[in-house]
Amino acid sequence: MPITLYDCATAPSPRRARILLAEKGIAHDTVEIDLRRVEQMGQAYRQLNPQCTVPALRTGEGLLLSDNAAIAAYLEARFPQPPLLGISPEEKAEIASWNWRIEFEGLLAIAEALRNSSPAMVNRALPGPVDYAQIPELAQRGLARVQQFFTVLNERLQGRDFIATDRFSLADITAVVAVDFARVLRIKPDERSHPDLHRWRLAMAQRPTMALPSKA
Repeated sequence: MPITLYDCATAPSPRRARILLAEKGIAHDTVEIDLRRVEQMGQAYRQLNPQCTVPALRTGEGLLLSDNAAIAAYLEARFPQPPLLGISPEEKAEIASWNWRIEFEGLLAIAEALRNSSPAMVNRALPGPVDYAQIPELAQRGLARVQQFFTVLNERLQGRDFIATDRFSLADITAVVAVDFARVLRIKPDERSHPDLHRWRLAMAQRPTMALPSKA
């Protein structure tokens, strides 16, 4: 059974899985789930993935993985080359720590600002099968958190080529997606305010996997 990625080319979360698969050179099938048409909430996809989210990945053994953490853990164990979650215990810990920070301080902050302010997401302040009302104050907090997130990454990248260790890792994938996702809030690194983050993002753009479709 081939590996199948349930994807959406316009969403940031499945882009993380898409880049990871490409960096490891893993052949797979792709099924597009149209979030703009709310296809993730339809009965067919709900039966496949009750979480009603993308990405989801069907493994060759038939197991469905419905979040990026599980997808990354499976792909690294099943296809260890190139290693993207670290080699030594120290590297594994450093990458896991930074990946978590980027998710919490970056991706979740951006989603907090977007989902609590966008007219298209009224009653959809959180992803998944349950509707939640928007809280405008959270949108303002999210914007402040994103600005701080950019400051943290810029400071981290002073004198460094990669986020976590001295080689490309999952933390860089997650950070690229977060930095690009922030454009929906009209926030992006520039050479004057975030010179090291700006330099790093330009370097990441040279990797072919970063050119995979993304309209976020």
